Amino acid sequence: MYGLTALVAVGAGGGAVLAQIEGQDRGVAPVDSGGAYEVTGVTVDVSGSTAEAARLGGWRIAQRKAWAMLAQRLGRGGVGASDGLLDSLVSGIVVENEQIGPTRYVARLGVLFDRVRAASVLGVSAYADRSPPMLVMPLQISGGSAQMFESRTPWQLAWARFRTGNSSIDYIRPSGTGMDPLLLNAGQIGRRSRGWWRTILDQYGASDILIPVVRLYRQWPGGPVIGVFEARHGPDNVLLGTVTLRVGSTDALPQLLDTGVARLDGLYQRALAGGTLHPDSTLAPPPKPEVPITDDSMGGDEPVAGIDSAIAPSGAGISVTLQYDAPSASAVANAESLVRGIPGVVRAATTSLALGGVSLMGVTYDGDPEQLRRALEQRGYQVSGSGTTLRIRRAPQVQAPAPPSDNVITG
Repeated sequence: MYGLTALVAVGAGGGAVLAQIEGQDRGVAPVDSGGAYEVTGVTVDVSGSTAEAARLGGWRIAQRKAWAMLAQRLGRGGVGASDGLLDSLVSGIVVENEQIGPTRYVARLGVLFDRVRAASVLGVSAYADRSPPMLVMPLQISGGSAQMFESRTPWQLAWARFRTGNSSIDYIRPSGTGMDPLLLNAGQIGRRSRGWWRTILDQYGASDILIPVVRLYRQWPGGPVIGVFEARHGPDNVLLGTVTLRVGSTDALPQLLDTGVARLDGLYQRALAGGTLHPDSTLAPPPKPEVPITDDSMGGDEPVAGIDSAIAPSGAGISVTLQYDAPSASAVANAESLVRGIPGVVRAATTSLALGGVSLMGVTYDGDPEQLRRALEQRGYQVSGSGTTLRIRRAPQVQAPAPPSDNVITG
């Protein structure tokens, strides 16, 4: 009785289920989705006439230092850039720590460079060193509950905050909105069906799956938190490595998770460099079946010269566009039915409908267009045009002359 009641409640509450999917308690857009180059830990100590002048001067000096560090990191040390060029290359300034005085600015900053523009100035490839696109499915296990995108979790927020520009992994991070909770959930990682996984990867434009897992253990409410981080990969949920971190209180949980994301990214990068992290070949679409080739030669007989050009391959077909009058819907149906009845017509369907005017019909014909023209004329159409574009009209009916009347009036 209880199961029946629950079933009825689910069936009657379909709207409530949809409301939960569209709720506001899930989904967070990732930052820095463009994959900008990031240089962190740039320190500046600048004085100026005002606090604002000192701050702007500190940011400009940070841009110069960050550019030199980026060029050195990419093996292009010595490639300089003017302040005007740097202004066009920098996409953002990240304030890690700053102290602002009346005439002094002391800070530790991060600088984000537009990846494509910076790479073109440095003469390097923007994405040559990156992996194939990998779909990230962050799984959090805490208090016996496993959650992915079913609701907004601190682990998902940590992956959304992570800046991926310096990583060799091309992460695809879903926002968790729309259909994400239905497609990407804790139960999905237990499935092994390659066809279902291929459908999901095609939905997000990815080549493989990364499953970063965190298991949170709280010692007591508000007390220390231990996080066990697992780098997993692929539809078979293969474990690549683990990291264990600890913080002294629940307030430091975001810091714990941010550090865990960085550590797992390092594990994934090392796996990519070592050849362990590569797309699963079973996720590739199955190859198309080969068409068998039949040898029709008979006992050494010589082929007849020119026979291949005289016989058109069956089913190949050519595309022909027919323009026809469509005064009514029944006229459209009749025209399509008549054309489909012509031998050699593989397909005939109206592609542009204009009731009361001239409509267009797309026809696939297995043969020569002149043969199609003659077949249409035999069925009562007047055909004009040439090649693969023909205009057809119904031929006017010629009325027979009326018979002479028997009542002849004579003078």
